[in-house]
Amino acid sequence: MNILAIESSAKAASVALCRDEFLVAESYQNSGLTHSRTLMPMCEALLSNCGVSLHDVDLIAVANGPGSFTGLRIGIATAKGLAWPEEKPCVGVSTLEAMAWNLCGMEGVACCAMDARRQQVYNALFRLTETGPERLTEDRAISLEALFRETREENLLAVGDGAQLCCEYARKNGRTLRLAPPNLRFQHAYGVARAALEQVRRGETGTGAELKANYLRLSQAERERQERLRSGT
Repeated sequence: MNILAIESSAKAASVALCRDEFLVAESYQNSGLTHSRTLMPMCEALLSNCGVSLHDVDLIAVANGPGSFTGLRIGIATAKGLAWPEEKPCVGVSTLEAMAWNLCGMEGVACCAMDARRQQVYNALFRLTETGPERLTEDRAISLEALFRETREENLLAVGDGAQLCCEYARKNGRTLRLAPPNLRFQHAYGVARAALEQVRRGETGTGAELKANYLRLSQAERERQERLRSGT
């Protein structure tokens, strides 16, 4: 199965072409340019350089959250646009689960974290095994205090753009937290493809029209609006 995977949930953008579990090619860019400028050209160049047409792609996978509201919308819109001409099957996968797949082969518990501001992170925990990550918690927005209050596991491996934030908090509170290697610390599209393959094997595919973002919480603008409504200002 040829899987074209898209990751745009944070500052970096990446796309990957996989044949089942095997990575054929991956393009990663963290240049500061907006995903609306880079993502589609990256997809087109990747397929062209591999000698693969969009017709040859069997599945389009995209990280559908949590993450940057704008980044997720761009990634999902790109996946929808690529799927539409031939009604390709699509899969939206958890950004946090995709991060854990990038750490396969390592030991311990992956503490997948994205900075959600205000001393909070988007987080999920996964036990790393030889066959893949085993989910220990649901995706959630959680305070750093609550995360470390519930976590007693000492062999934690932090990954994601919130990993450094978690490590600093742990150190200040007398805890030990390992950082994932720099080349694996941030989101990569290979993890999206790998997580999507597991969903396909479970029969969990859909259409581009069904792709939706999983933001986990309201945007800052929406939260501020609700606060104004409650206060009557």
